[in-house]
This record gives sequence, structure tokens and C-alpha cells, in this order.
Amino acid sequence: MLVIGLVGGIGSGKSVASAILAELGAAVLNADLVGHEVYEPGKPGFDAIVAEFGGDVVGADGRIDRKTLGPMVFADGAKLERLNAIVHPLIRAELERRIAQARAAGEVRVVVVEAAILLEAGWRSLVDQVWVISARRDDVVERLAAQRGMGASETDARIAKQMTDAERRSAADVVIENLGTIDDLRARLAGLWQAVVPR
Repeated sequence: MLVIGLVGGIGSGKSVASAILAELGAAVLNADLVGHEVYEPGKPGFDAIVAEFGGDVVGADGRIDRKTLGPMVFADGAKLERLNAIVHPLIRAELERRIAQARAAGEVRVVVVEAAILLEAGWRSLVDQVWVISARRDDVVERLAAQRGMGASETDARIAKQMTDAERRSAADVVIENLGTIDDLRARLAGLWQAVVPR
């Protein structure tokens, strides 16, 4: 079984790429979704986050309110580091468990770990190959304006907080230039799938 780490900056097209890889037959693990699960009520992450950041981060529904927690940590680098120190090991452990589960079941040939922070978090050892999705800044700005209503300055601020494209490329086994249409991206991924997926 081949484990691919799919990384890329905000708005690069990771989610579209992982959906295409799922169509081709990959099992996709989305690290963001796993991240939300590790601090659900009753999970160790929930108690650790409340202990660190206080009861104000718990919403009316009894769950961690990401709309409260997000601005709090993104405005303060030290708080973001503390949150990451709580959540990243929990996410890694859950990803490891799910990869092992897929390997034991023997039903898929490829697992894709979609994780924007795979390299920053030190999770490279979880995967066999790193595939980087890369996009032009102007395309990213246009995409995020259409999808999330984000302005160019907000997009640039998010990009500035991430690993650079050059840093991601230097760690990549494969770089996928997302410069055209979704059909172009699908064709590129289908070609890669034929070339690298174990028979």
C-alpha cells in the first residue's frame, strides 16, 4: 500500500485534488477533519484545550467553538504554538491508527493524507511520498475570493503564515502545477496514478 501526503498552500487546490484521487480509488484521510474530531467532547483534546484556553472556547452546543478559538490563537503566535502542541500529536496518532487500519484491511492500494501542515508538523515519516499542489498567487486570490469571500490582503496574510511554496517544493517527491482547469488537474493526477500506484 502506498501512502501519499498531499500538501499545498491555502487555495492551491488540495481538496479538489484529493477528491479526484478518491475517484481514482484512493482512501483519503483529511487531517483537518481528523483535527476537529480529536477535540470533540469526551476526547482528550477537548479537556486539554479547555484547560489551556478556558471555558469561553466552549460553545452553546458543548463543543469547542472554532470561531472563538481561531481568532484567539491566530492573533497570538504563542497561543497558536500551545494549541498545536496539544492537537498535532493527537492528529498524528489518529492518522497513524487509520493508516494501519487501511493496511491491515488490505482493501485499498493508496491512502492519501491531505494535510496542509504535514511538513511543518513533522509528519513526513507517516507517508511514502509527498505530493505538492502548487498554484499561482493570482489564481489563489481569485479562488478564495469566489469560495470564501476573502480579500487579497487577507489571503496574502494567510499565505505569509504558511510554509513557502519553495520550501514545500524542496520536500516534494512530486510537484503538481495547478495552473489550468479541473480537467487539466484530473489528467495530471490520472497520469501520476497510472505511473506510481502499485498494481
